[in-house]
Amino acid sequence: MNSIKHILILAFGLLFNLTYAQQKDDEQLAAYFDKILSEQFKTNEPGATVLVSRNGQIIYKKAFGMANLELNSPMQVDNVFWIASIGKQFTAMAILQLMEQGKLNLKDEITKYIPDYPTQGNKITIEHLLTHTSGIHNFSGMKDPEKKLALECTPNEVIDFFKNLPMLFAPGTKWEYSNSGYFLLGYIIEKITGKPYSEYLEENFFKPLGMTKSLYASDTKIIKNRVGAYSIGDNGFENSQPRNITHVFSAGAIQSTVEDFFKWHQAVHSYKLVKKENLDKAFTRYKLTDGKETDYGYGWRLGYVYENPSIWHGGLITGFGTIEIYLPKEDVFVAIFSNCDCNYPKEIASKLAALTTGKTYEYKEIPVENEILQGYTGLYENEKSQQRIITVSENQLYSQLGRGPKSILKAYQKDRFFFDDNAMQTIEFSRNTEGKIENLITQKLDGNEVWNKTNKPVPDPNGIKVDEKILETYVGEYEIPSVFSFLVTKEQDKLFIQGEGQDKIEMFADTENKFFLKVNDAQLEFVKGDSGKVTKAIMNQGGRQADAIKIK
Repeated sequence: MNSIKHILILAFGLLFNLTYAQQKDDEQLAAYFDKILSEQFKTNEPGATVLVSRNGQIIYKKAFGMANLELNSPMQVDNVFWIASIGKQFTAMAILQLMEQGKLNLKDEITKYIPDYPTQGNKITIEHLLTHTSGIHNFSGMKDPEKKLALECTPNEVIDFFKNLPMLFAPGTKWEYSNSGYFLLGYIIEKITGKPYSEYLEENFFKPLGMTKSLYASDTKIIKNRVGAYSIGDNGFENSQPRNITHVFSAGAIQSTVEDFFKWHQAVHSYKLVKKENLDKAFTRYKLTDGKETDYGYGWRLGYVYENPSIWHGGLITGFGTIEIYLPKEDVFVAIFSNCDCNYPKEIASKLAALTTGKTYEYKEIPVENEILQGYTGLYENEKSQQRIITVSENQLYSQLGRGPKSILKAYQKDRFFFDDNAMQTIEFSRNTEGKIENLITQKLDGNEVWNKTNKPVPDPNGIKVDEKILETYVGEYEIPSVFSFLVTKEQDKLFIQGEGQDKIEMFADTENKFFLKVNDAQLEFVKGDSGKVTKAIMNQGGRQADAIKIK
């Protein structure tokens, strides 16, 4: 009996010590969080609310900065924000619920619910909309010269705005983020249920989960603790332009708090809303028709936080920047809502998540001999034909996307480097059986990407000289229909591009008709028609391609 008592005392003592140690660690962690968050969200500027949980328990919850600059109101943890695109997961879960009820199938063509939608001969499914692989133009940011969307309008009127645009690609063959797809999903939810999308949210999510401070967004309702929305103007912070709710709809028109969003997170991952097998599909990388995986499931992005697999989504809309990250293996969750579109909290949320798992985000640089660094140099290409250039200068390794700005790479392990200006992103070089570098892998929140080393020479950073008479033929006005227009101008022997409301940027030539920018990885290829005159410019940036027609 005494032996049993002695064992129980020892066990209790050990548990007490472990609990005390964890509390002490969490106190130190909280102090560290306070430090890095207060540096990003200043006391007298627009701020943020932050929530961090581990193993289902909230370990940190705090507010920083100002909720309202004009009223001098400090931020509180129960302040209400537009959560923007992280609201797409509500739409995705609604679709999965309707699927479980037998009211739809993910392989259903959208014309089953929107009979008059012009699919242009393509088979567009609900799953294509969920995974951003439909090929439908993203109407957000499109030109609206006739001001069709200037006022409140119905979902039908918004759909009419983009439905007749040419498809970007055949459904399922590529990934391209599209608010249009999620807008259509909301319309389908309304058609199937016979209820407004806002009502579906309230009845199936907000009320059952006790999300009492969450609602379908409104700029007219009196909403207790709603924050102001801010942007940066010529003279500093200013009130953001109002958001048109009918344009956002099921792509992210939800207002909420970090505490309510934590309730949502817990409900999702405890299978209160949909079955495990269906939730697993939502967290699985969608495969394109060629077998390649995207970094998106159903309403969630899939990536890595300092090498830890992550399920996450961000939101950015006029006046707000939000993010939520979940590390499933470590059961760590982070949500940060900010009331200024100037302060997107993606990087700092990743840091908090990494620190909560016990990992440091501050890699320690190790020295690498110049001879070894030289082995990494060369021109690398990914499956989208984007180029990444690795160079060495004065015993320092650099990475360059296209011909954009160079970033310093610092080694922290053998063949592993972190970006000096973005510790969230790392590079790992892979060797073949002979020990030579054959590819590199970039690891980041947006997902991993493989870049194969080529035998192509590293291109001249300054390009080549092109005859002025040839440059003159490229001068004019170009337009990507309904999306973007720009001017190409010439000054002596230099060519410039200038988008609407933007500064002029010099272009440099790779060949007589192919040009690149140094401020980013954008490239332009000028194309002549049968008459010998320039008819268009093919724009490439970030692995995306678009034709800009020469209109003048």
